[in-house]
Amino acid sequence: MLFSRVRYNARTCYSIYREFSMLQGYSINHLVAGFIAVLVGYTSSAAIIFQAAQSVGATPEQIGSWMFALGIGMGITSIALSVAYKMPLFIAWSTPGAALLVTSLMGVSLAEATGAFILSSVLILLSGITGLFERMMKHIPLGIGAAMLAGILLQFGLDVFRALNDDLVLVAVMGLTYLVFKRFRSRYTVVLVLLAGVLWAAGNNSLDFSQLTLEFATPVFTWPQFTATTLLSVGVPLFIVTMTSQNIPGVAVLKAHGYQPPVSPTITWTGLTSLILAPFGGYALNLAAITAAICMGPDVDKDPGKRYWASVSGGVIYLFLGVFGATVSALFLAFPKTLVVAIAGLALLATIANSLHTALADPGDREASLITFLIAASGVTLFGVGSAFWAIVIGIAAKWVMHREKG
Repeated sequence: MLFSRVRYNARTCYSIYREFSMLQGYSINHLVAGFIAVLVGYTSSAAIIFQAAQSVGATPEQIGSWMFALGIGMGITSIALSVAYKMPLFIAWSTPGAALLVTSLMGVSLAEATGAFILSSVLILLSGITGLFERMMKHIPLGIGAAMLAGILLQFGLDVFRALNDDLVLVAVMGLTYLVFKRFRSRYTVVLVLLAGVLWAAGNNSLDFSQLTLEFATPVFTWPQFTATTLLSVGVPLFIVTMTSQNIPGVAVLKAHGYQPPVSPTITWTGLTSLILAPFGGYALNLAAITAAICMGPDVDKDPGKRYWASVSGGVIYLFLGVFGATVSALFLAFPKTLVVAIAGLALLATIANSLHTALADPGDREASLITFLIAASGVTLFGVGSAFWAIVIGIAAKWVMHREKG
């Protein structure tokens, strides 16, 4: 028995080694897609993480520990899950969860906050182990899920054109590059768009690396303290926000791109990883939605079975960022905001188009899908829960009402 287990583990390790050593089907597109996904994630919400940590009086070392825990957690889970299931299972921190923490942690100690993180992680872990979340996701129609995805991504597409007011020439150069290489169906369209943007920004001295320093982060352990008020006012809402505003869209993104994700195992592993890293500041990990979509488009790879290399690349970058903690975030903050907005929107155009096509393909469900799309795009928040959740709920309700058999 012992010999067979050793032999099985050896074969597993060898297969993983072969996967990485041969890098079967790996291309520059995968690397760039992973880089853009991490770039968008860090530049859009890293500042919120800093604010959340500061609201509990965290020291610079403890803030660095938060970034270390989140980077390592996102990196390991993104790489391991993507390689294991051969699909782009990109993991991210809970951005709406961080926004919730900024407002709800005032007057709460770091130890009490850590206790809340642990409770949230346990609830996520149980949702995965029991399969409850996966059973719920099976009742979401494909068209409704695609409409919700198109709605939450719509702002990224619109922001490309809004950015013309901030830097007309930069956005125009990137947009023209996109159109030209799309015209010739280049596999490297997004790569060349990013390169064109960086070169133009460098020529205008818009890249600011003055704050870039490389320092190793040191994990700082915080003993948790469990208080009923903090658990109920922070831990439970953090769990709800993470599941409804992050994991539901994350699953919808995968399904909209034709994948059948292993929902329960993924939720289980993100919950377990969050639980382990919670004392170091890893407050909540979940399936990425918007940044994951960047790793799934046809521009990344025409073969959907090879797009997981993009999330693996992003995971490696996450690990690097985790090792160097918060200071290396300056690398991403060095890019002009307009460049980040433009590359994110252009990289997601194909995903938005495909999602709208799927959402509106069935004439019978078209109105319900449109309602879903508009609610998701509105950004409305009701009872502290974001628009992605309400878009799904109201969209399914609309479909049920309009198609219910008349007695």
